[in-house]
Amino acid sequence: MLERAYWFCIKAFLWLFFGSIGYVIVLKYVPVWVTPLVVSRWFDTVGTDEPGRVYKKWRPYDEISKEAALAVVSSEDQAFPTHWGFDFDEIQDAIKENQHRKRPRGASTISQQVAKNVFLWNGRSYIRKGLEVYFTVLIELIWGKKRILEVYLNVAETGPMTFGVEAASQRFYGHSAATLSRNEAARIAAVLPNPRQLSIQKPSNYVQRRTRQIARQMRYLGGQKYIRNL
Repeated sequence: MLERAYWFCIKAFLWLFFGSIGYVIVLKYVPVWVTPLVVSRWFDTVGTDEPGRVYKKWRPYDEISKEAALAVVSSEDQAFPTHWGFDFDEIQDAIKENQHRKRPRGASTISQQVAKNVFLWNGRSYIRKGLEVYFTVLIELIWGKKRILEVYLNVAETGPMTFGVEAASQRFYGHSAATLSRNEAARIAAVLPNPRQLSIQKPSNYVQRRTRQIARQMRYLGGQKYIRNL
């Protein structure tokens, strides 16, 4: 019985290991139409008076304004073009700051956020964190920076039941993400830390202030040439 259990565990591990690699390879070329977060948000509306419609529309990287790409990099992960999935300086700073903060500050890179959104469930545990590291390494190695940013721009939660910058642009600005201005892109990036509470359509004073800060950072980084060679 022990020997059978042992070989069952070995086979299960190998199936999961090679299956996960295969799935990551497939998603390098296929649009990510659904994520665990989208499913979770949809289930949250079941049995409520709220409509269960999900606003989500995939757009290739070349059909999205580079102002949007620059805005999320400026806001979320300025070291994105150069790191290998993890910003260890930010992690160390966050650990030090969190010793004195009531609300912990995260240090997740765009790569880590994509790994969480696309492959993992909501919640916090050491197992989930370990899988996040694993998938972050995989997508850095297999996808590359441009694909990671493309997926992020399409799966990030940008408002209530709204995912991706194309859906946000059409829903809140009335036009495609291909024509986003710098200020519009910066406002989308400004709500990313809490898109269910912060509004693109009706920006609070905080969102407006954060939008101006992000727009300044976009200029300081040198504009779109900062992400040109991903």
